[in-house]
Amino acid sequence: MPHLWETVFAKHKTVWGSEPTRSALLARDLFVERGARSVLLPGAGYGRNAKPFLDAGMAVTGIEVSETAIALARSQLGLDFPIHHGSVTDMPFDDRTYDAVFCFGLLYLLDPPARTKLLADCARQLAPNGAMVFTLIAKDAEMYGRGRKLGDDWYETEPGMRLFFYDEVTVERDFGPYGLVRCTPIDEPMHNGTLRPFLHVVCTRA
Repeated sequence: MPHLWETVFAKHKTVWGSEPTRSALLARDLFVERGARSVLLPGAGYGRNAKPFLDAGMAVTGIEVSETAIALARSQLGLDFPIHHGSVTDMPFDDRTYDAVFCFGLLYLLDPPARTKLLADCARQLAPNGAMVFTLIAKDAEMYGRGRKLGDDWYETEPGMRLFFYDEVTVERDFGPYGLVRCTPIDEPMHNGTLRPFLHVVCTRA
């Protein structure tokens, strides 16, 4: 997986543009409403989804497996927030707690044990009254069922690209223990101009 994303960012650079995702904007509004001051971004990429939180005055800490992506965040987007270089499977990278966690397009790329660990690690670093937002690829996506089947709703859609597709049942199963509040469909623009169906999942901690 690290080699895959290093290759992607080295070849395609800022392939998804510099604008944040719709999910990031919704998460920012939620975090502002809840008074969040610090945000953890597992899978920070080249930082486009950090911008809404930074612009709202929040302290952002990222985790990113690709050195090239981190370099792009600095050189192309001019971002200087701290980013831990490493895989989310090696969390935690610090002993802090955060008021919020935002994780876009990462969880569904992991195998089942790694998905379980990432959720637990994020919840462990969430401060009291904190909120977590995850954006997950939905079973409605056009790639569902494509390629080699690895398990229920889990496919290698192309060499090296393994995707777990979520629906409301699997969201409830995986996120219910972590204070699931809501799961809503959201369409996110892709680099080719098309829209892809995702699920916007919100969890809160008392």
